[in-house]
Amino acid sequence: MNNNWKNHLISQGAEINENGCSHFGNPESEKTAALQGHVLCDLSHYGLIRVSGVEAESFLQNQFCNDVHRVNPALSQLNGYCTPKGRVLALFRLFQHGDDYLLRLPREILEPTLKRLRMFVLMSKVTLEDDSNAQVSLGYSGPEAAKHLTDILGGAPAAIDECLHTEALSVIRVRGPHPRFEIHGDEAAVRELWGALSAQARPAGGDAWALLDIHAGLPEVVAATQEAFVPQMLNLPALDALSFQKGCYPGQEIVARMHYLGKLKRRMYRAHANTDDCPQPGDNLFTASTKSGQGAGKVVQAQTSPTGGVDLLAVIGIASMEQHSLHLHDADGPALTPQDLPYITEEVE
Repeated sequence: MNNNWKNHLISQGAEINENGCSHFGNPESEKTAALQGHVLCDLSHYGLIRVSGVEAESFLQNQFCNDVHRVNPALSQLNGYCTPKGRVLALFRLFQHGDDYLLRLPREILEPTLKRLRMFVLMSKVTLEDDSNAQVSLGYSGPEAAKHLTDILGGAPAAIDECLHTEALSVIRVRGPHPRFEIHGDEAAVRELWGALSAQARPAGGDAWALLDIHAGLPEVVAATQEAFVPQMLNLPALDALSFQKGCYPGQEIVARMHYLGKLKRRMYRAHANTDDCPQPGDNLFTASTKSGQGAGKVVQAQTSPTGGVDLLAVIGIASMEQHSLHLHDADGPALTPQDLPYITEEVE
């Protein structure tokens, strides 16, 4: 974490852990504010990989599962990096900053992702570097978030995935129950923006932002879930994060075969469980008939809800979901109650 930014957060009352800001004193109250009002969230649990060079676009196009050619200064995208077997290693937001590309992804998988990408640079005119400490990231969400940003910056992205750039900031609109924005940029400029927005919003940690991701149906891939899912299981087609028309990339043949010839047996669902024991990414789900050790699904991410219990996203067997009897931890564990996703999950070409 940028040291100046860390000191700023501490001065605002933040509790800092190894992933960034965990909360500002009352995490459940912060989550209530996230779902109902305006929050200003530290996003230091994310890191940034900068990709530069005259062949950066073609290099990334050959590595990732979405069509990088569609990215431009005004449009970001969700994208994924797969193994040759079609399993997702990383899921990230890709956007342009000047002539360079930036990948925003969880810090815990940044280093292995960067190392793997560098293996394939070979003779390409491409440079990849960890840009995490050179920039600062925050999130802003709320019913009037777009207006607040417009009042300060002179504008705000109107549609999901759209970007607005100032001299020192990149503002990206992302899915959420309210207008929601990621902001990346120079530490001094982000700190100034934080000060301007703090009169309108409650400061919050990364867990509040993750809860908004869950309600938006946005998956995250962390160390515990790398290689656990193919892109379709994470609803990437519905999130415009997977292209079936682009050229080859690692795992493309398997992903395409699933789309054109196979039948998807698992996909991501949103659910709630009445328990105080919050599951972790990668934890298994079970049905009453599930054999011991054979999970019916796997948690993608989960957060305690300010109204009680746990909200989560999980990849679940479609047949198991139809049984309406899913449980955390084991066949006798807390039952899951399905919740609607804010988008249609059928695959699109």
